[in-house]
Amino acid sequence: MKLATYPGPTRDGRLIVVSRDLTRAAPAHDLAPTLLAAVEQWDDVADGLAARAEELEEGSAIGEFAFDPEEALAPLPRSPQWLDGSVFQTHLDLMAQALHPDKPNEPTDWPYVYQGASDDFLGARADIAGYRVDEGIDFEGEFAVIVGDVPMRVTPDEALGHVRLLMLCNDVSLRAYAGPEVRVGFGFLRAKPSTVFSSVAVTPDEFGGAWQDGRVHLPLRVNRSGEWFGHPHGSQMTFHFGDLVAHTATTRRLSAGTIVGSGTVSNDDRSVGSACIAERRAIEIIADGAPTTTFLAHGEEVHMEVLDADGRSVFGEIRNRVVVA
Repeated sequence: MKLATYPGPTRDGRLIVVSRDLTRAAPAHDLAPTLLAAVEQWDDVADGLAARAEELEEGSAIGEFAFDPEEALAPLPRSPQWLDGSVFQTHLDLMAQALHPDKPNEPTDWPYVYQGASDDFLGARADIAGYRVDEGIDFEGEFAVIVGDVPMRVTPDEALGHVRLLMLCNDVSLRAYAGPEVRVGFGFLRAKPSTVFSSVAVTPDEFGGAWQDGRVHLPLRVNRSGEWFGHPHGSQMTFHFGDLVAHTATTRRLSAGTIVGSGTVSNDDRSVGSACIAERRAIEIIADGAPTTTFLAHGEEVHMEVLDADGRSVFGEIRNRVVVA
């Protein structure tokens, strides 16, 4: 099933179910007032939500209305925790080779993860607003999962059993701050403003064979201002989502509603392009000694979408315009 959040009486919005073709929706706040409440009570409400989704597909859902992605908030407008990884080895290798050629990237036996801000997520059609061009405005196309309550020290296989929903993500980044913050060693803060999430969150069963081994086996299509930028495939995660969730739960429990991201989707086949500007610039530095691709300017738009094997949009389209304020 596909779940979304419309504006509601609180900043957490109100829960709705969305049809598979993303054209129709039905209220679900009688089953759980918000998506966070649904994830917290998943065992009690999942069957009811699935039944409501099936009614919607059959045309018998009470209160059915046209789904408008422009109105949808992020599925979780805020969450208990946002943990973002970087588990595509190609991306790590390219960035290291370009920025630190004298210090090659050494693969580890554990995934890289940082803790991001989780108090103010943006909807799929929100503007990227208020940033200066000299701050190095970038996009990052990622996959993300929402988990239920996760006990400490779960195994990767056990961790996959706690995945409730998947989302598409534009992890907006300000590259001018990233380097200095990494060198300090405390992690990202100013370099990572509010993150954008797809208009719907999708249960793993909706993917069929495209969700396997804890990975999304579909390409993530990225356009910049109407021009193709890349379509890297989600299957090349070095660590899968079970590994990511288990790693983050090594020494603490995860609360239901925690979001875990994959980091920039990246492939070793250069013909598929990239899912962020920084990676394309790294490729240019390695090849030519200097980057030529600029970061985003005001007025530009970023489009991201994932299509299934039949060409249908899985999460809907992320469409963000860069504006002054």
